[in-house]
Amino acid sequence: MIRANDRIHIPETELEEHFVRASGPGGQNVNKVATAVELRFDLRQSQSLPPAVRSRLARLAGRRLTKEGVLVIRAERYRTQEQNRADARARLAALLREAAEPPKFRVKTKPSKAAKERRLKAKGQRGAIKKLRRDKPPHE
Repeated sequence: MIRANDRIHIPETELEEHFVRASGPGGQNVNKVATAVELRFDLRQSQSLPPAVRSRLARLAGRRLTKEGVLVIRAERYRTQEQNRADARARLAALLREAAEPPKFRVKTKPSKAAKERRLKAKGQRGAIKKLRRDKPPHE
């Protein structure tokens, strides 16, 4: 079971793992042993996620989400299946934790009257400096 927080857990039955050959370093083993892990989680069919978390996770997943709504995480950082399996599950848990946190709403604010006046005064000063540069003094 993967735990995102106290309320959100994903049971093993909703996860599917495939072991495939990894690219990159590994010596002679790399061509013989399937150490990379492809962890699949069907986001659309999952009963363990609230709708709001599901939609945020879909947005966070980006291109890791297939057209069928399956989240695919490929882990091939390590040379052993066990380490890659733990890495894939940790990455899924991290994504779930991020999706479980509701976004903070922005509170619109307006600049104060004094701030507007300061900004306009500074703009006027910059304009005056540039105007002095533009006007050339007469030659003698």
